[in-house]
This record gives sequence, structure tokens and C-alpha cells, in this order.
Amino acid sequence: MSDEDGARDAIDVILEQWRRERPDLDLSPMGVFGRLAQAARVVEASVDEVFTRHGLRPGEFDVLAALRRSGPPYTMIPSELSAVLMMSRAGMTNRLDRLEAAELVERSLDPADRRSFRVTLTPEGRRVIDAALTDHAANLARLASSLGPGDTEALGRILRSMLAGGLAGD
Repeated sequence: MSDEDGARDAIDVILEQWRRERPDLDLSPMGVFGRLAQAARVVEASVDEVFTRHGLRPGEFDVLAALRRSGPPYTMIPSELSAVLMMSRAGMTNRLDRLEAAELVERSLDPADRRSFRVTLTPEGRRVIDAALTDHAANLARLASSLGPGDTEALGRILRSMLAGGLAGD
């Protein structure tokens, strides 16, 4: 088996071998998830490279991006950040500590609730996230450039359906 242009890949070879040895099994999902795993590894490595050029880890990018897209004054409380990023508060504290040490965010007491504090993107944090996001968007566009017209949207719909159908493991 191969795609429309006749190109074969390592997954095709593996599937042929399994079909020969186990013709009783439908292994087409193995091809889908094998390629999905391969693509995820390539994307993750490329994305990490972009973030590293900007002095960020992926989780730090996520925090800065959440603050930036929240709009002015680019401020959230840690529990909001934890919820938006779907992570524990302890993990959030570690990320905030690193970002504050790098002067990309600052923490201050929340005037509405003195038991809590607010996290605000600093001007340097905004500069870093804007530059990182610009490079990240260009990198993702480059990675998706082999998809034809409409393929990006179609793939997005397919993956959304898979996740909504229970793949997410919720």
C-alpha cells in the first residue's frame, strides 16, 4: 500500500510484513497511529529547537503564550494558568519560578485577594513570546507545507473527531 503518488515508507513495509504474518487482523489503524507517532516526534523536535533558540522550554512558552493571548494587562492568577494549561499547581509554581528568575514574568499580590497573587508578563516577556511565536508559526507552516489545499483543515477535523471520540483518554 502507498499514497496517491506511489511513495512508500517504512510503515508500509511493516504493514506488509504483518499482513503476511497475520492476515486475520485489520492493521490499517497501525499505519495511521504509526505515522501519527512519527509525525509527532518530528514536530516535537522541530518545535523544541525553535523554543530553545528563544531560551525557552516548551512549558515556559505555554505560560508566556497564555499570558500574551489573555490580552492587556497580560495578567492571570496561577490557578487560571494551571486550568488553561491543564497542569498541576505545583508544576505551575516551578515554571513561574524559572520565568520570574529570567525576568519574563513578575508576581505581585492580588489586591482583590491578598492570599493570592497575580502573574504578569513583563515587557521583556512580551518581546520574547512575540518573537518566539513568530518563529513558531513559521516553523509550523514549514512543517505543514507538504499538505495540499484543504488538507490542513481536513486533518484538523479528523484529529478533533478522534479526540472527541475518546482518544484523549478523558
